[in-house]
Amino acid sequence: MARMTGGGALVEMLCRHGVEVLFALPGVQNDALFVALYDAGDKIRVIHPRHEQAAAYMAFGYARASGKVGAYAVVPGPGLLNTTAALATAYATNAPVLCISGQIPSNLIGRGFGLLHEVPDQLAILKGLTKWAARISHPSEAGKLVNEAFVQLGDGRPRPVALEMPLDIMALESEVALPAVAAPPPPPAPDPELIEEAAALLAAANQPMIYVGSGAAAASAELLALAERLEAPVVTYTGGKGILSDRHYLAQNLLAGHALWRTTDVVLAVGTRFNQPQTRWGLDGEIKVIRIDLDPIEITRIARPAIGIVADAKAALAALSRALPANGHASRRAELDALKAKTQARLEDTLGPQCEYLAAIRAELPDEGIYVEDLTQVGYVGRMAFPVYRPRTYIHSGYQGTLGFGFATALGAKVGRPDLPVVSVSGDGGFMYNVQELSTAVKHAIDIVAIVFADGAYGNVRRMQKEDYGNRLIGVDLHNPQFPKMAESFGVAGVRTTTPDGLRRELAAALKRRGTTLIEVAVGEMPDPWKVMLPPRVRGVR
Repeated sequence: MARMTGGGALVEMLCRHGVEVLFALPGVQNDALFVALYDAGDKIRVIHPRHEQAAAYMAFGYARASGKVGAYAVVPGPGLLNTTAALATAYATNAPVLCISGQIPSNLIGRGFGLLHEVPDQLAILKGLTKWAARISHPSEAGKLVNEAFVQLGDGRPRPVALEMPLDIMALESEVALPAVAAPPPPPAPDPELIEEAAALLAAANQPMIYVGSGAAAASAELLALAERLEAPVVTYTGGKGILSDRHYLAQNLLAGHALWRTTDVVLAVGTRFNQPQTRWGLDGEIKVIRIDLDPIEITRIARPAIGIVADAKAALAALSRALPANGHASRRAELDALKAKTQARLEDTLGPQCEYLAAIRAELPDEGIYVEDLTQVGYVGRMAFPVYRPRTYIHSGYQGTLGFGFATALGAKVGRPDLPVVSVSGDGGFMYNVQELSTAVKHAIDIVAIVFADGAYGNVRRMQKEDYGNRLIGVDLHNPQFPKMAESFGVAGVRTTTPDGLRRELAAALKRRGTTLIEVAVGEMPDPWKVMLPPRVRGVR
């Protein structure tokens, strides 16, 4: 046993679990935590942004880029509430994020005295936004509950978790026996009988398809081996981009997947919500669905598949490859190369401006470079038209669609992968949500490139108001700063351009430059992406 504070016990357990970075903002309810962080020295790096939402988004970006747990700490009440959009984003995208929040004095929780930062039932808020949440009510509980938090982060489907600790417990000193680090249980092994059934279905398929999401991020080699055995196109949307390199002829975007859906007879969906095919493209009795997922609820959430396998993607895909008969399928290279070219041509014909800017970015960003897509006209089209070559190099906000998350998330991604170049793509509306974090980039020497497409509006909403609501424009036009000058006032390089070629030149220079660079790209109204990106139903409903 050792004598330590609750904050000290918490920090020691974080270190034992391998947390190297904590994105955190101090405040009176976290004083004892920050004393412990100071005393820990270089065992854990503290990065303090300018806003709580940025702390949480940076933890999210760190987790998505590195695959490790991203951790952040904030004061309770408004501090915590400022992070809830990021928590919801982490939940939507299956990111292992640990939230640590202070709390008011333990004997006054729930009594409604109106103390600084008090909110009704903060723990209930956390439980509603995470996979698991708990309160540390004594320093002796810190070890057990931190262990449980990491077990929850690593057991089954990854999603955020949270711990809160009252300020008096953080400061309370007592004898504490910290437990050994607890590891999550191993994932369930794939059921051999179900693997054999799935292999038989896939082997007999005439037009098989594989549809992958982020749950397959660690299974690139196994995915490639199975796809090549089956000559099955691998279709992705946002979560699965880069797990199979887009240079491979089997890698197909969502638009190509929709074209293939009409004749697909067996589809293997791996580590994905499988939302668009089930809810938009349609299912019927002629298509057999095989699901592989760590989350048994996800497998049957929308429709019951022919076969559902609860297992880790890596193990299940390897088992499927072993179970397939030796004879493979005939090559579909010519067909799928042609489909890929046709799909890209359609995107360029209908969404030319966005595609030109995306091509400029891809031409300069190295294969392993990380691209963070905020909600902007170029970003939307990137979901289809931006090629990705490695896992964990395309970061998005999933179904949350959290406008403004991109820049802070990119900073966290760079901290998680300091060896890789990182580019964030934002609109002028979204970028201003976290513009203050230019200061954080300079303060903590986090070097990224922030591309800001500036059309002076919330462009997507403005177009809808114009086209769908009789030009009733309200609340959509923006007054912007001079972005390069604003960047320079923070000590960041700032440049402006107006063309795809100009963007390519400036990006090439920025990637060679030390320090963060902001590139403003002045643009006008762009074509509506949704008419292309949300294709209609092509099969009946089962």
